Amino acid sequence: MTKLFFSLLFAAGFAVAAQAGVDPVKSDFKVNTAASKVEWIGRKVTGKHNGTINIKEGVLQIKDGILLGGSFVIDMTSIKDLDMTGEYAAKLEGHLKSDDFFAADVYPTSKLTITQANAKGDGQFEVKGNLTIRDVTKEVTFMTQLTPDGKKYKATTNITIDRSNYNVKYGSGSFFEGLGDKTIYDEFDLAITLITE
Repeated sequence: MTKLFFSLLFAAGFAVAAQAGVDPVKSDFKVNTAASKVEWIGRKVTGKHNGTINIKEGVLQIKDGILLGGSFVIDMTSIKDLDMTGEYAAKLEGHLKSDDFFAADVYPTSKLTITQANAKGDGQFEVKGNLTIRDVTKEVTFMTQLTPDGKKYKATTNITIDRSNYNVKYGSGSFFEGLGDKTIYDEFDLAITLITE
């Protein structure tokens, strides 16, 4: 009788422990850098430019379709302009990579790390994270749509970044007066698509 009691007690304890262990477990989904992309738009008084930046690496932490965390690294040396061609595009790309803007030779990567993700329903999450550009880290908040695709996931988001927060001063009315039509607006937009492997 005593032996039966302890056997049942052990079995019950094992079942509870196994069930309790389900919730904290989160799976890391590696980002497919070839399928993922970052698109940018920068604006000035006289017009705008747009292009892409490559993702170097990344991971999303997801459990049962719920976004829990993650991070990804952007290759700043890969900045590409798409609205121009030839020497004009090359000149802009070189300028954006220079110390006037993102100093890609000194700071070759930028990184976004998710610190909090709150589910809002229908696959949408309000995300808070730390964005590091030029070795300056600031908190950002944005909405992300997480969509399952078989065993993969697709996360999409649009973020507006204020470059003046990251010491990117060139042509900024926040740092210089009298720029007139040479002013380049501080805010630029990023459209990010992350697809897991």
